[in-house]
Amino acid sequence: PHAIRLEGDLTLGGLFPVHARGPAGVPCGAVKKEKGIHRLEAMLYALDRVNGDPKVLPNLTLGARILDTCSRDTYALEQALSFVRSLLPPEGGEGRCPDGSAPRRPPPERLVGVIGASASSVSIMV
Repeated sequence: PHAIRLEGDLTLGGLFPVHARGPAGVPCGAVKKEKGIHRLEAMLYALDRVNGDPKVLPNLTLGARILDTCSRDTYALEQALSFVRSLLPPEGGEGRCPDGSAPRRPPPERLVGVIGASASSVSIMV
């Protein structure tokens, strides 16, 4: 539920502790402004600058999928697995539409790298 998605020709992943670790039974707690929001904003700003200058990456835009780690290693691992799942074919094979045609699916995400996580324990798990 804690994600930002920006379309682009290539996608950079981001894993940031936007929220603190939550109490027992709750993965996410309070918002972390300095260590979470600021890092997220820095990535978005960098992407904006790169995409706004046609000399840097001509005819190519960088997108992003930024996920919240909630400062919890196991939650971050679950989030990071969504990067992998986006590259896998859908469950149940190709399937067919009611008219017998093959379904139109968006092309797999072209994830080229992941920025983060900020804590060693989270990075090791991811």
